[in-house]
Amino acid sequence: MVYKLDRFPTAYGGFIYMEVQYSMAKIKKYTKKDGSKAYMFNLYLGTDPVTGKQRRTTRRGFRTIAEAKTALSRLELEVIENGLPTSERKIMTFEEVYKMWFEQYKTTIKESTVYTQAGIISVQILPYFGSLRVDKIDTAYCQKRINKLHNHYKNYHNVISLLRRIFDYAKSMKQIKANPMDDIVIPKRKREIIIDNEHDSDFYDKNQLKEFLDLLKQNEPYKMYVVFRMLAFTGMRKGELAALKWSDVDFRNGTISINKTVALDSTGKFNIQTPKTRKSVRTISVDTITLNTLKTWKNKLRKELFKQGKNIDKGDGFIFHTENGKLILKHINYFLTTIIKKYDLPPIKPHGFRHTHASLLFESGASIKEVQDRLGHENIKTTMDIYTHVTKSAREKTAEKFANYIGF
Repeated sequence: MVYKLDRFPTAYGGFIYMEVQYSMAKIKKYTKKDGSKAYMFNLYLGTDPVTGKQRRTTRRGFRTIAEAKTALSRLELEVIENGLPTSERKIMTFEEVYKMWFEQYKTTIKESTVYTQAGIISVQILPYFGSLRVDKIDTAYCQKRINKLHNHYKNYHNVISLLRRIFDYAKSMKQIKANPMDDIVIPKRKREIIIDNEHDSDFYDKNQLKEFLDLLKQNEPYKMYVVFRMLAFTGMRKGELAALKWSDVDFRNGTISINKTVALDSTGKFNIQTPKTRKSVRTISVDTITLNTLKTWKNKLRKELFKQGKNIDKGDGFIFHTENGKLILKHINYFLTTIIKKYDLPPIKPHGFRHTHASLLFESGASIKEVQDRLGHENIKTTMDIYTHVTKSAREKTAEKFANYIGF
């Protein structure tokens, strides 16, 4: 196909010049083996963007010249709209497309997210899509898989998002013409009626927290008492606590700077990384008792390190380590599970102490904005979600406040 300037008459007696596309393909008449006549053409398609080679195609067997011209026009239009025909290029499997896409995708996310997303794809996506030719996967197949997922996999929306991204990449590579995920219907999970129970929520009220910390202080290693007091009285994430160094604590001004976290890297190992979000970098005030608790722990740690021939005042060490010097992150989970079982305490997870801190802040009169800043929430909706789960004592006071205001 070539482009030439051609002139066309106007209504005013003049001419207008326009660039017009003309086909270089010639329709030829030839004789078939059986002696009958037929028509054919050989069309130049352009340069393949993948191989860099020129591409041509030959079509034959047309009974009339009109039939050959129609086929030629259709083929030219298809090349203009869709690029080179895929029949002559390698069609990839879904897994091949995924691997190429993931190499780019992982440069845009945190290492911990790389590890998490790769795990989700390997379990929830590749076993069902990986070996299939990407151009053979249709909307019906995708819909069937999503329908099954939403019944047993809580994070099915993430799977939908990942599938869309991968198919979009396949589309950009001219492997498919349309994304089969574009037309799926996203199932909605039915809301379950939850009976309110003091054990249903993953946080402690004020009395439960006091009982928990008193038990630790009186019966368990002092370090673990400090760990859980810090979680409960600062609202830090456990990864932020594990990454805390002594230089992050300002004993004179009573503040702690949170600027890093411990998280999984792309290989599944724990490493120091940047915080979860931009808002997660923050400096928070700390109460006097918690600061004194930290000072006591520092003195105890100084004595322990002195026995090992180390000096806590030299260098900038982490505040919390396990006995073998590793980051304390996994140890927190194991210790908490053991303590809950040992003392028959209400179930709670390490993150529940962050929720506890937020709930008690609201109960003490802190504003939503104050809680958002202290906890480092990027989105205030996250803070609002916690606000709706205020503690039992706060809910009980609501009716009393109303009755006192009305006065009868």
